[in-house]
Amino acid sequence: MGGLVGLTIYLFERNGIFKTTFNNTTPFSKKLVPSILITGVVLFFSFFITSKSAELTENKYNNELSKAGIYSFFAAFRNNELSYPEFYNTIDQKTAFGIVNRKLTNQNSTPITNENSIAHLISNEGESQKPNVIFICVESLSADFLGSYGNTENLTPTLDSLANTSILFTNLYATGTRTVRGMEAITLSIPPTPGRSIVKRQNNQGLFTIGEVFSKEGYQNNFFYGGDGYFDNMDNFFSGSGFNIVDRGRGFLPDGDITTKRTNIEDEEVTFENAWGVCDGDLYRKVIKQADIAHANKKSFFDFIMTTSNHKPYTYPDNKIDIPSGTGRNGAVKYTDFAIGEFLKEAKSKPWFENTVFVIMADHCASSAGKWELNVSTYHIPAMIINSEKFQPQKVSKLVSQIDLFPTLFSLLEWDYKSNFFGQDIFEMKPEDERAFIGNYRKLGLLKDNRLLILGDQKQASFYQWDLSNNNLKNIPTDSLFFNETVSFYQVADYLYSNGGLKLLE
Repeated sequence: MGGLVGLTIYLFERNGIFKTTFNNTTPFSKKLVPSILITGVVLFFSFFITSKSAELTENKYNNELSKAGIYSFFAAFRNNELSYPEFYNTIDQKTAFGIVNRKLTNQNSTPITNENSIAHLISNEGESQKPNVIFICVESLSADFLGSYGNTENLTPTLDSLANTSILFTNLYATGTRTVRGMEAITLSIPPTPGRSIVKRQNNQGLFTIGEVFSKEGYQNNFFYGGDGYFDNMDNFFSGSGFNIVDRGRGFLPDGDITTKRTNIEDEEVTFENAWGVCDGDLYRKVIKQADIAHANKKSFFDFIMTTSNHKPYTYPDNKIDIPSGTGRNGAVKYTDFAIGEFLKEAKSKPWFENTVFVIMADHCASSAGKWELNVSTYHIPAMIINSEKFQPQKVSKLVSQIDLFPTLFSLLEWDYKSNFFGQDIFEMKPEDERAFIGNYRKLGLLKDNRLLILGDQKQASFYQWDLSNNNLKNIPTDSLFFNETVSFYQVADYLYSNGGLKLLE
């Protein structure tokens, strides 16, 4: 093959074809007009043409044929979404909502209506607590980096120590493989929908998020990020969900709630910065400063912190840990852990510390690569709730999802609220309720009882037995009840997002 390529190049060069091709003498003025026309067509289709523009008849098959080509290409380019009902398995809509609502109903959760809604009234009998809440969303922290999950390299002494005095969830799984997917799961408490995360989509304003629950309880919500929140549309999503933005960004927030503010991390507050943003230590010092201000103003606060140090190029301040900066992931993990330790040490000196609950969880794992459609072990992440005398330290081994953490916290705080969440109070889960949602851009999976059903975008479904010891998947016959449950959750999640069902509850 190499010889054939070489011969072709030799013959073309000998006949002067390359020379005439790459030494075009057409003047710029003649190239300008067609270039403008081509650019104009691309921009027009990118911003104004949708797939619905091709739906000219009542016949679905004719419409699908007419959407082939330029309509589908530019719609996909702009929205980066996959239509669930068109590409994935579905069941009867009423049946799907019925299955999901039955799964979400328990002694503390009562459905408000079952008609194309999952709205529930969450009721708790105890006395409501109102501590400050600081949530640390750690970049790319796989569970297997922690000694408390079996690692022997002593990379996370701080987190391992905290694991012994916290509520530690040992069997919790991320919903995806990207930061914005983790943010989606945490804030919206929703299984992954096909295509890109809702955080990056256009219609993501005014949705019912954990921020709304905190706001109803009188909290000030803040989103902290060491880089520019414009990246991945984070500032737009969080500001549209009632969070103040604290980042390195200089941009403007979208129009909306006039109470939403942006606070910049100033140059004089930065000791180390790479392409992703300031180091975790600098970010935590900003969190401390803002917490002091909120406390002085007698304002309860909920802080959502998104870290960046555990990310390529794995650089961080010198002389903080015993692994040189920029030498690999292990160093970044150890610095990430070190920075959390320094943050908590400083926080303990503050008057607001005793009345503050800390929640730590990863956004996703460090890697998702493997030989299977979905590699289950690469979704396993650490999660813990820390620093409350009323929360008894314990290890919780139930199989649960990233979407369950904050509904669980709200129940521990004895809050009553209207919920639009798919997540559940982990402590209310019976064995048959345990499950985890995992997915990527195209594949959607439900893990339960060491069995995994994966939905594909060609209306395909694959059913496997998962071997924990080697992460292997073995094909098994599809269970119809398992299939219906899996389809129901993903079908309902997509329907609610597409039809405004995730909006704020009245």
